Amino acid sequence: MSTDYTDAHARSGIDAPLPLIETWPSQFQNYEIETVVPEFTSVCPKTGLPDFGKLTVTYVPAEVCFELKSFKMYILAYRNLGIFYENAVNRILRDLVAAMNPVRITVVGEFTPRGGIATKVTASWQRDF
Repeated sequence: MSTDYTDAHARSGIDAPLPLIETWPSQFQNYEIETVVPEFTSVCPKTGLPDFGKLTVTYVPAEVCFELKSFKMYILAYRNLGIFYENAVNRILRDLVAAMNPVRITVVGEFTPRGGIATKVTASWQRDF
């Protein structure tokens, strides 16, 4: 059974240039921030059809927090990006860790059903102490 999925499909979007996620100095320690993106959109790299979902980013900042307007511009860049949503969640995690180096962070993507199947992707990272 051939699926016609290629390595290029699997890698699509993982290293695409995206807007910079800006940060600002956190004034407090030991608190958690949750940011919800209720209308995330990207494009399936195989079919070209749009994917829709909700993203939730939960993190404990170390020295900095991410700035919401720059994060919005970053997220909007996915709108025309061919990337599997599993890869999108992991890419967002990677980019947020690179921008902030938080104490810990989790990105959850809850994607709308396709063919009656809904998918939830969770990716987490935390500092080694």
